[in-house]
Amino acid sequence: MESIELKKTHFDLWLLILTIVLVSCGVTMVYSSSATLAHERFGDSYYYLKRMLIFAALGFVFMAAAIRIPYRIYSKLAYPILFVSLALVILVFVPGIGRTIGGARRWINLGLFTFQPSEFAKVAMIFFLAYSLQKKEGRIRSFGVGIVPHLIIMTVVAGAILAQRDFGSAAMVAAVTWFMLFAAGARLVYLFGVFAFILPVAYFFLSGEGYRRRRLLAFINPWDDQYGAGFQIIQSFVAFNEGGWFGRGLGQGQQKLFYLPEAHTDFIFSVLGEELGLVGVIFVIGLFALFCYRGLSIALHAPDLYGRYVAIGFTLLICMSAVFNIGVVMGVLPTKGMTLPFISYGGSSLVVSLFIVGILLNVSSYQRVDGL
Repeated sequence: MESIELKKTHFDLWLLILTIVLVSCGVTMVYSSSATLAHERFGDSYYYLKRMLIFAALGFVFMAAAIRIPYRIYSKLAYPILFVSLALVILVFVPGIGRTIGGARRWINLGLFTFQPSEFAKVAMIFFLAYSLQKKEGRIRSFGVGIVPHLIIMTVVAGAILAQRDFGSAAMVAAVTWFMLFAAGARLVYLFGVFAFILPVAYFFLSGEGYRRRRLLAFINPWDDQYGAGFQIIQSFVAFNEGGWFGRGLGQGQQKLFYLPEAHTDFIFSVLGEELGLVGVIFVIGLFALFCYRGLSIALHAPDLYGRYVAIGFTLLICMSAVFNIGVVMGVLPTKGMTLPFISYGGSSLVVSLFIVGILLNVSSYQRVDGL
């Protein structure tokens, strides 16, 4: 860790405003997309809305705490946080603790709620990478020092997540690692070599299991299996088509009425497209673009290397998750279970995303005493 003196200033207000607007959009769309389903399942149209509000309140508490905790503390805890996250990922396979939903064992049962350890593992991976990259600043262009150790840790974390049948989160860990190595100055020949190696491995896992292979084929031509693997993405296309320029109106969408599976989680952006139209779609994409700009601006002005890598990693995690989710629902990427940050229903995702914003705001609130 660099031995420089920092002083506390005001945090990035624009990033906070963007986050509040995104969460507000999420709460609104979760209610709109889930009211009918909640009434059918639980006899309470507000079931998912109430839980979303609880998750949001808890997330803002974590965000407030993260704003107050100096970000440098996480560098001292990088390895313990990483080990705890791996232990939690493994814990889902323990009978009575782990919970299987939709054929995937990704959740820890906490009674009233479930927790998805892979969300915490992504955060832990970024803390580790930021710590390791700043520590090896002068040797990052060496393959043995700059590439190999990080790839080994990435493989362990991604492999543990992949064992839960969560290809999307494993791919996100790999992607963020690659981009953080790029940002740290690793040699391009090594990075493209890693990419060339990972690509066939990813294809193997995508096509290796039956349900993933069906999703891949449905991505290529969903109409070949329009009532099976291609059903979800076709209904998403219908939703966007029906939305037109200005949408049917908030709450007036039809695809959420048991046509579009996972309408309040992975495919909530499709409901938004149908109800708010192209204008709503552009508005939300614009919010994420501005979030990316503010996050990278925080990284650029961070007072030390560790803060810079932390800000880059967490900005990439949020914005790449948004890109992947939007790409899936628009048919640009194969279908995989990945929520839209701040907007999709999901406690683990929302709480962790707001905690991440708190860390970004904390980084933005520091500057060097000498002004350099």
